Amino acid sequence: MTLWLWLLLSCVLAYAWKLVGYLVPASLLRNPRMSRIAGTMTIGLLASLTVVNTVASGQSLALDARLGALAAAAIALWLRAPFLVVVLAGAGAAAGLRLLGWS
Repeated sequence: MTLWLWLLLSCVLAYAWKLVGYLVPASLLRNPRMSRIAGTMTIGLLASLTVVNTVASGQSLALDARLGALAAAAIALWLRAPFLVVVLAGAGAAAGLRLLGWS
């Protein structure tokens, strides 16, 4: 199979999966347990994407300024800083570490 065939097949499957979501009964969506599960899944997916984007470079691990930026942002979150301050702390830490040569 060619790459384009796989790409089209994955697009069709993703669209079909979205359409299946409309078939879920509304009573199931109003269930408190389902809301808790959906919220927990969202947090887990976001955390895994953050970690992968922080330490992965291609198909290898990279310990660079992104890790320091994540640590600075985590400390700012722990101190209950506003979101803009968290972003600026992470960006400033990454810029400072890259300036020091830790790229």
